Amino acid sequence: MTPAGEQGNNIMSSIHPTAIISPDARIGQNVTIGAYSVIESDCTIGDNCVIDSHVKIASHTEIGESSRIYFGAVVGDDPQDHRFKPGTLSHTVIGKSVTLREYVTIHRSPFPGGITSVGDHTLLMAFVHVGHDARIGSNVTVANNSVFAGHVTVDDGAVISAYVLVHQFCRIGKLVMIGGRTLVRQDVPDFCMLAEDNTVCGINVIGLRRAGFDEERRLRIKKLIKLYFFRRLSSSQALEKIAVEFPGDPDAAGFSQFIANSKRGIMPGTPALVSLASPLKEN
Repeated sequence: MTPAGEQGNNIMSSIHPTAIISPDARIGQNVTIGAYSVIESDCTIGDNCVIDSHVKIASHTEIGESSRIYFGAVVGDDPQDHRFKPGTLSHTVIGKSVTLREYVTIHRSPFPGGITSVGDHTLLMAFVHVGHDARIGSNVTVANNSVFAGHVTVDDGAVISAYVLVHQFCRIGKLVMIGGRTLVRQDVPDFCMLAEDNTVCGINVIGLRRAGFDEERRLRIKKLIKLYFFRRLSSSQALEKIAVEFPGDPDAAGFSQFIANSKRGIMPGTPALVSLASPLKEN
């Protein structure tokens, strides 16, 4: 690898002389790279990125423009997987305007052609770990010390609180809210809120408001979630009733499709709320 000062592709960028950058790394315009950071081979750093000191961007990693990576983060390094063989060509793709706080770790796939990815405008707070082949969507927020095992999928707009553990192959739907210190062992459908007792307790009202869902739409989604989780119906019975009661509703269709495609099953509803018959109004 070659010291950054010997590179010719970093015009208008600010690269500390102790940073070490591979000769074939592609560095955009107006990029800042701090002291003792390492950019390995076949990496792309987009325009206007800021990379703090002591950061490692491992081989075959792409960082989208205007992203910020804080002290001690490691992006795209080898996976923690016994199946991984050195030299395997797999990739890590980080979107635009992504923020990776201190000591975030993101690992690439152990499989040829595999991809670990983080979408645009996503924030991963300090000490978050993203395992191999995970797909984190856009506009996702993940709080400190949460861990995503391999092959996890988090859809757009989800909010993950601190100290959350997500089992491999689980999927978290769009605009989901996961409470702190939870253990996610199965899938969580769109729009749901998962409580600290590891059960679905209702709708992510605040998240839907922030996403621009009007009151009428939010109430339909609340009815949808109550029907599936809190009416003492089997999954197949609930999906049948959803099809009848929400014809042509795209939110209901997406919610039902998510459940139908689940391979790990769906996290349960809160037992205390199963017999709840409160009116459909927001708190």
